[in-house]
Order: sequence, then structure tokens, then C-alpha cells
Amino acid sequence: MLRLLLPCAVLWLPPWSAAAWRPSGSYRLTDAVGLAREFDGIGALSGGGVSERACGGRGGSGWATSRLLVNYEEPYRSQILDYLFKPNFGAALHILKVEIGGDAQSTDGTEPSHMHYENDENYFRGYEWWLMKEAKKRNPNIKLIGLPWAFPGWIGKGENWPYDHPDVTAYYIVSWIIGAKRFHDLDIDYIGIWNERTFNSKYIKLLRYTLDKQELQRVRIVASDNLWEPISFVMLLDSELREVVDVIGAHYPGTWTVPSALLTKKKLWASEDFSTFNNEVGAGCWARILNQNYVNGHMTSTIAWNLVASYYEDLPFGRCGLMTAQEPWSGHYSVDPPIWITAHTTQFTQPGWHYLKVDGRLDGGGSYVALTDGKGNLTIIIETMTYHHSACIRPPLLPYSVSPQKATFYLNGSFSQVEALQMWYSKLEFKSANSTLFQSLGPKKVCEGMLTVNLGLDEVYTLTTLTTGHKSPFRDPPPSQPFPSTYKDDFNIRTPPFSEAPYFADQTGVFEYFVNTSDPGEHIFTLRQVVNQRPVTWVIDAKNTISVIGNYKWVNITLSCDVYIESNRGGAFVAGRVDKGGVYVGEAKGVFFWVFPDGTYRVTGDLNGDEVLMKGLSGVRAETWHRLTLILTGSNASGMLNGYPLWENVTITKPENGWAAIGTKSFEFTQFDNFQIQAS
Repeated sequence: MLRLLLPCAVLWLPPWSAAAWRPSGSYRLTDAVGLAREFDGIGALSGGGVSERACGGRGGSGWATSRLLVNYEEPYRSQILDYLFKPNFGAALHILKVEIGGDAQSTDGTEPSHMHYENDENYFRGYEWWLMKEAKKRNPNIKLIGLPWAFPGWIGKGENWPYDHPDVTAYYIVSWIIGAKRFHDLDIDYIGIWNERTFNSKYIKLLRYTLDKQELQRVRIVASDNLWEPISFVMLLDSELREVVDVIGAHYPGTWTVPSALLTKKKLWASEDFSTFNNEVGAGCWARILNQNYVNGHMTSTIAWNLVASYYEDLPFGRCGLMTAQEPWSGHYSVDPPIWITAHTTQFTQPGWHYLKVDGRLDGGGSYVALTDGKGNLTIIIETMTYHHSACIRPPLLPYSVSPQKATFYLNGSFSQVEALQMWYSKLEFKSANSTLFQSLGPKKVCEGMLTVNLGLDEVYTLTTLTTGHKSPFRDPPPSQPFPSTYKDDFNIRTPPFSEAPYFADQTGVFEYFVNTSDPGEHIFTLRQVVNQRPVTWVIDAKNTISVIGNYKWVNITLSCDVYIESNRGGAFVAGRVDKGGVYVGEAKGVFFWVFPDGTYRVTGDLNGDEVLMKGLSGVRAETWHRLTLILTGSNASGMLNGYPLWENVTITKPENGWAAIGTKSFEFTQFDNFQIQAS
């Protein structure tokens, strides 16, 4: 690779011949004609996400996206957080968007609500509070956004709908904002309505009123986290709605907006985007939309789903995060290419900067954006992502072409005195594993206000007056290891740091640490399913509660767990070879060993309980501890109750492998203890 440092010449030559360059374009950058839209930052989302198909066409199942991150030991957990949030280090994100847990499936599992019931408030459930504090610890200026996917059942008062009683819903959401400040000293900057679902104008107006009444005028409203229309069209007809909505947020806009959204004069955001497998193609997708969301659609913020792929890879949207951290048991994680593509923008801009008034399209294909802080600093980000190397999961990408080209930038206005720009460079490789990611090429001389760059294919450049860019990765983390084949948990933690037990992935229902004060014996500390009313759901959810754990590749397994059914209408199960989770959890197959308080048991090949493989009497009763053991060996399944054989020689053909799981018949209180796995 040849670098030429000539006084007033081409600044950069890739390894091919200069004779290969075809198009040549000139681009004028000036602030003398005023500035364009204000830049609001680049961010990422922790929590629920999209609900249609898996990233990059990958199938499977899933759960809450940052779930495994909290179980990493130090120093690896802090290293991961530094790559995401530390300024001038890795992704250096400007925005963190989190799910407001609603006790229901939200693409990749359930996140617990701060109010399971109307008279219940707890602002220490889940891990989003912790994550927001860790982000703020690294970047005090990071912006925080909250958005619900689902709501606890009491919000709907018997209906699967949050808008029939908008005052109740507004109270619930505002309580979360107040709790964030009161218990965690977190100021929420933006609040959403209901992810990718119908908006209600009356509710949005009432939410603004409720916020103001609680002296939360600083909290701005984003709507509707779905499509540009109909929200923008309705806002043009309803001046009161237009007044209370601060940002129009659209999901997966394909870099384009619509006339009605522009006419509102509101900030326009891609409030959820990316969702693409985080290899080089995912990085190409991310590089293209980070620029072109503004160039084509005037969007001043782009928020990636998801922040970090910290969930089992075989779940839906496996590895669709900016980086991957899915092995807390080994400490292994990977800093994937989208992290460094993000850095090209985030390390050299800040919210409050402004875009320059430029077209942004390169003559030979690709795009550029130019931003300034209004104090003389200038940052230019250029991308030349080709069609086959930058397709996002959605929407479909129309064919286009990009050619190697020469781009000359003329710096005018207050930038005319700039003498040099720092250059950072990435080149995505698709035929080898030799991508160049976020490489500093040092200062490049600007000659008489002119700078020329030779652009290749699938490249990203940052040219900036700032000298703060940094890439100094930590040492490689430990090597990858599968989930331990022997695992047990007695849940005996008096003051757990998080409400969930390590590695359990709630898919329907919420399983929390519980102190069983009525049991003076060995079951004082247990894991309890705590949701006893079907939530206001976001997607089609299972009728049974279930939490999965372990290695999706497990075939042979011996699983034991103590269960305590608290009511006569209940039921509990242990399961193996569970093949689905996330939005597909209702379709899960496996081997499910059920017991019921009427003294019966059942073995089924599915979570729904339709495929009955064996049934009979067990003698199980409510309010008594029983130990269930499920043994799967090859095509044979058997079960034990309280250490004695209960059923055996059930033939299993499918699924061939899957997770272990625990769960309940429906939404009811049930406790679990002394969980143990031996698998292969």
C-alpha cells in the first residue's frame, strides 16, 4: 500500500494503478451559506427489536439483547462497555436507547417491568438501569431514550391494548422516568410511545401533559417508532399533536423519508436500523446508512438494533449487534467491524454539531457528509460501499453501482485556513480476512484550500481537524468455549446484583430471585415465575411461561430441578432439546416433562402441550416441593419424580438438539430450586 505525501497532490493511493481511476468529482465545503440540520448523534438499542425475520436470513430464536453481558466477569465486562461507550476509544456512542420492560416477549425474550402489578414498584429489576449507569459513567453526555414494547397486564385492564386507559399508561411510563432519576440518578432525555405499533394521538398528548405536570419538560417525545406515515400526515392535520411530538422516529427507512415528514419541520431519526449480521457485509450496511440516512433522508440520528449481541447465537437475530459478547462463562467476546465503522463518525462528531449544506452524493457512487461544531472544526466522512457488500436486513436494496474515483474537496468559508486534516481509513475485504479497520493515516496536507483523495471500493474515510481519534484495543479476550456441560444453581443469594439468575433466558414470563420466608428449610432462596396475568403483548406470545438455558447443540442431557406449584390451577415443567425462543417461542418443540397439582403428569413434544407422548398419575400436589428429573439419551427419554422412575422408554425423533428449560402451565406463581444439568 503506497502513501504519497506531496505538497498539493493526491493524498492517498491504494495498491492498484492510478490509471484505473475513472470518475472525478469536485465538492465544495463551506459554512458561508449557513448550516444545515443539527446532528443528534449515533446510538444503539438494548432490548426488544424487530419481529419479522432473522438478520442476514439466519433463523432461530432469541431473548433480550444485552442479557448475558451482566454475567461477564471483570475485566472483560468493563472492556466490552468501554468499546461501546468510552469516548474516543471504540464505538463512542452518543445515544443509548433501552427497552422499558413489559413482562412480555419483545423479539428476543422478556424484560421485567418496574410495575408487575398496579400496587407494585421496583426500580431495580432487570439490567437496563445498570447499563444506562455504566454508559453514563463512561460518557456523562450520552443521551438516554426509553421505549416500551409491551406492558404488564394491569395496564390493559383485561384487554390486549394500552390505549383504552391512556391516563394509566401515561402514569406507568412517567413512573419509569421518575424512578430512573430517583433511584439511579439517570435523566431520561427522550421517551417513545409503543414500538412499531399503532400510535394514539390522545395518549401522546396526555403523555406530554403528564410529563409537564411532573416538571419533566426536558423529556422530549419520539413518535411513532414505526413508519414515517401515518404519524407525519396526522401531525400536519393536528397542530396540537405536532406541538408535542419533538422527533419523528422511523424504523428501517432504507435511507429515505417522505414529503409529509419533511413538511412537519421536525427532527427526523432512523430510530431503529441495521439489525444485520455483524460481519463485513453488516459493516458495509452500517457504513452506507450512517451517511445516506442523512444524504437521502435528512435523518440526523441513526440508532442500531442492537447494541451488543449478548445472547445465544442460535436465537433470532443472532450476532446482529455492533459487537458480540455471548460467552460470559468463558470471557470471550469479539469486537466486530461495525464498532470501527461507528468510530469513523462518533469519535469525530458530537450531538449539537451541524451538517454542512452539501448534496452528499459522490459522482462515482457512494456518499459523503460534512459536519462542523461551528468553532472551526470540520469532519468529513466518506463511504464507497458497493451494492453486494452493503445490503441491510431490510428494506430491499435497489441495485446501484460504485466506481473507483477521485474526489477533490474545496474548503471555503471558515475552513479555508485549514492546513491539514487527520485521515482515518477502513477497507472491507470480502475475499479474505484482511480488512483494514479504523487505521490512522496521520495528517494530510490541505493545499490552498484543496484536498484530493483517490477512493477505492468498500472503503470508509474520515478527514477531520480533530486529533482525538484513538484505536488501542485491549489484549485479546480468552478463547471461545461452549456452555459448561455440567452446570448447577441453587439460587442461594441473599442480595443478588441483578433480579435474574445467570444465563437463564426468559422467553415468556419473568423468573426472578425470590426469598421464600415461609419455608424455614432448604428452599429459602429460590427462582420464582412472578407474572400471574397475561401482559399486553407486542407479538404472538406463548400461553406458557418458559426460560431457556445452556447450549443449543445439546443432545444428551440429564436435567433435575425442584419445583413448587403455588396454586391448584398451576403446573410446572422441565424440558430439553428446546428448539425455539424469541418471537417463535410459541412454536417451540422439544421434550417437556410436566407435573400438575391434580396429581397427573404429562410428557409432550411441544411447549403448547398438543403433542402428548406419555401421561399418567404422579401424586404431585400444590404447595409441596417435588424434584423433577428429565433424562434424554439418543432417541430415548425418561423421567423421575423425587428420585424414583415415573416414566421411561419414550421414543424421541425430533428435535435432535436444543436448550434446557423450565417453565409453567400459564401465568402463575411457581418456584424453582436446585437446578442441575449434565449434558453432552
